[in-house]
Parts: sequence; C-alpha cells; structure tokens
Amino acid sequence: MIDKQRMVQTAQQYGIEIAHCIDQLDLYAQMLVEYNEKVNLTAITDPKGIEEKHFLDSLLFATQPQVQGKLVDVGTGAGFPGIVAKLYKPELQLTLMEPTGKRVEFLKFACEGLGIQAEFVKERAEEAARKQWREKFDVASARAVAGLNILSEYCLPLVKPEGWFIAMKAADTTAEKAEAGGAIKKLGGKLQNTVETTLPDGSVRTLVMCKKISQTPPQYPRNGGKISKSPLK
Repeated sequence: MIDKQRMVQTAQQYGIEIAHCIDQLDLYAQMLVEYNEKVNLTAITDPKGIEEKHFLDSLLFATQPQVQGKLVDVGTGAGFPGIVAKLYKPELQLTLMEPTGKRVEFLKFACEGLGIQAEFVKERAEEAARKQWREKFDVASARAVAGLNILSEYCLPLVKPEGWFIAMKAADTTAEKAEAGGAIKKLGGKLQNTVETTLPDGSVRTLVMCKKISQTPPQYPRNGGKISKSPLK
C-alpha cells in the first residue's frame, strides 16, 4: 500500500527510526483505505498522503518524550495519532475515545488486525470526563480543528496532575495560545511550549504542549453546547 522504503527514509529525515513498525504501518494503511470504501474515515487515501499527512504527522507527536504511560486520543477518528503512537511506542497504554459508532468499529477492527491492545471509549470527551476516566491519563492528544480554548476543556479534565495535554495544530498558534491562556489556567493547566515542524509538502505542524499542574475544578467540563458556543476565557 504505502512505499515502505520511502516512508522509512522520510521519517529518518526527521530523526525518527520506524524500522520496527513499518510493516504494521503498511498494514494499517491497507485496512484504512479498504474500510474507507464503506465508512467515511479520511479524505486522504493516496499512499504519499497517508505517509506524510497521517503517519509522519502522528509520529512527530509520538516521538515527544512527554508521550508515555497512559495515552487517551480524544476524537481519534480513524486512529490518528493514537494507533500510530502505539505502534511506535508499544509500551503505551492506549485509550481511543471516539463518539461515532462506525468509527469505533473500525478502530476495533484495526487494532485486532495490527495485534495491539487498546481501550475503546464510545463517548464524547466532556461526558467521559465526568465518569471514571476523569484525571486518569498521563497524556491526552487532540488532532482537531477546534480552537485551543475549546480543546482544552475537552482534554485537560481527562489528564492527571503532572500529565500533559498535547494539541496537534496545522498552523501558527500564536493567536490561539493568547486566546486560550485563561481557559487553560482555569482548567488546571499551564502552557509550556510549542514544537513546530514543516512536513515535506511545506505545510506547518505545531504541537502545543500544556502541563497539568493542578486538579480541574469540578464544574468543568461543561456540556458540549456550552463549550463550543461560549468557550472559556
């Protein structure tokens, strides 16, 4: 499916060695494209697009030293970055959180085919954070188009103190960070730093690193409608 040699070489250009998981990545790509014919999972189905926009993008997240222990991938969709992170770091304890049933079925199918263990949570993040998953994770990831102030309220309540929320963004985040600073503080977090990389096609990828420094107050997260309509400030 993917060009395995090209994928290995591309990753090496970023200082990432993936020889141990390249066969699994190739199988994952095959399953994604085939399943995508019956369930809409991704608009990116060409080999090079999958290699760079899905796999390399996810690997840039997975290689961060903060990504360890219990990882929850919020709104994981087709499994990015969570499944790729698990393939790269098999020692991760992975939870895939996705409210759409058809996508959850694909995630179960993919993990079984890849021979990896994961917990599957068919919940919206703001609902999960009011249940047994509240402050249970070392790391929460979100690869979504929502603003950082919105993503923070979805993700930080899931992270235990001293853990990390890492937002994967596709553009300059200066304005978003300024807008989200107050929200992150209210939720028990602190903006630490950003890691910016350019993909081979020239597009920018930014990881926004938020440290959880104290427990999230019990009134958060609010329900989903309030989070999106009136983001925390």
